Amino acid sequence: MTSAAVLAPPDVAPAPAGSRRVGHWVAGTLSLVACVVLWHLLSTFHVRTPVITFANVPPPLEVAQAGLDLLGSPKLLQHLGWSLFRIAAGFAAAAVAGIGLGLLIGRFAWAQAVLAPPLEVLRPVPAVAWIPLAILMFPSSEVSMIFVTFTGAVFPILLNTIHGVEGADARLVASARSLGCRGGRVFTQVILPAAAPSIATGLSIGMGTCWFCLVSAEMISGQFGIGYYTWESYTLQNYAGIVVGMLWIGLFGMGSSALIRQAARWLMPWQEGRA
Repeated sequence: MTSAAVLAPPDVAPAPAGSRRVGHWVAGTLSLVACVVLWHLLSTFHVRTPVITFANVPPPLEVAQAGLDLLGSPKLLQHLGWSLFRIAAGFAAAAVAGIGLGLLIGRFAWAQAVLAPPLEVLRPVPAVAWIPLAILMFPSSEVSMIFVTFTGAVFPILLNTIHGVEGADARLVASARSLGCRGGRVFTQVILPAAAPSIATGLSIGMGTCWFCLVSAEMISGQFGIGYYTWESYTLQNYAGIVVGMLWIGLFGMGSSALIRQAARWLMPWQEGRA
C-alpha cells in the first residue's frame, strides 16, 4: 500500500436527499422555537438594556390571542385581499418592465446608451421616497400604492436581468450562429436561457422589496391592507396587533418568494442538481 493510499480519506457516501430535507426541516423548526422562547423570556421579564427595552413588547401568548381574534374578524380578508391585489399588480408591472428593459439594455449597445443613464439616476432613490410624489401624481391612492410597489421591485429585476444577459457565454452565441441560428432564435434559445437564473434571482429579490414598499405605502395612504392594519394597531396602542401584522407580512413575503423559486425550478430543469 502506497503512502498516498494511506493518507487518502475513505469514500463517504452522500446522505440521501430525503434525510437532508428532514434535517433542514428539523434545524429550521428548532431555530424558530428557540426564537419564540427567547422572545417569551425577554418580554415576560421586561428586560431592559441601555440600547433596547422589551417593557412594552407583547409576549407570544398575547400575540397568539390577537392573531386568533383577527382570524375571526371579517376585516382579515379585506386587509389580505387589498394587499395581495396591490402586490400582484405592482409586481407584475415591475416584472414586465424590468425584464423587458433588462433584455434590451443587456443585449443592445444603443439601448444601454439611451436608457441606462436615466435609470441609473433613479435607481438609488428609495421607493419610500416616491410616496409623497406618487400621491401628487396619481388621483387614486390605489394607483399610487401600486406605483410605489412597482418602483421597489423593478430595479432588482432590471439589474439582475442585465447581468444575466451580459454574462451569457459569447462562445455559445457564436456556436449557435455557426449552426445557422439567427436573429430572434439566438435570443430565445441561447441568451434568454443563459440569463434565466439571474432573472429568477431578481424576481425573488424584487418580491421581497415589493412587500417592504407596499407596507410603507399602506401606512401612509392606505385604508385597508396589512400595512394599514399594523399602523392602526400602533395608533390604537394595540401592541399585540403590531406583531400580528408583522408576522402576516413575513409569512406572505416568505411564501410569495418561495413560489417564485419553485416556479423557477420548474421552468429551468437544467439547473437541477447544481451546487
